[in-house]
Amino acid sequence: MSTSKSLVLALLLLLGLSPLFEAANGGTPPQELWCVAKNNAEDASLQVALDWACGAGGADCGPIQNGGPCYDPSSVQNTASFAFNDYFLKHGMTDDSCNFNNNAAVTSQNPSFGNCKFHSGMTGSNGSFSGSTPSSSVGLGPSEDLSGCRKVSWGWWLWPLMFMVSVFGS
Repeated sequence: MSTSKSLVLALLLLLGLSPLFEAANGGTPPQELWCVAKNNAEDASLQVALDWACGAGGADCGPIQNGGPCYDPSSVQNTASFAFNDYFLKHGMTDDSCNFNNNAAVTSQNPSFGNCKFHSGMTGSNGSFSGSTPSSSVGLGPSEDLSGCRKVSWGWWLWPLMFMVSVFGS
């Protein structure tokens, strides 16, 4: 067998095995997550949740105070999002830690703005965070688990192609 055919065959084999290695690592790459105020939440409800998060909830609300990089007196949503996110990160990134009376949701869209940088949490390698599933799929895409789809799509075309190359490629 020529060197070029051997190289092509080795590459095809490597590509064919990559889904198996992915499955061993949990199947999906880690993803950044944030907890933010829902767009449709009432300002009054957000303010109550914000007061709780910055008080009894123990969120670090220094950056949203007057003079802080995240201070935005014109937007309760931005202010609450920062506090909700800090609480979410400090409390294990569970679905319960991003609820705030159904005024918050987990997102994969970075909510940082201007000089206000939101810290993110990472999902686990299996696509869940802290072993739980968020109760809201806002910003996370489909609500059903599609993590196995990529592995299935690799296999349907690659293995027959490798077989064809090995049999007919000589």
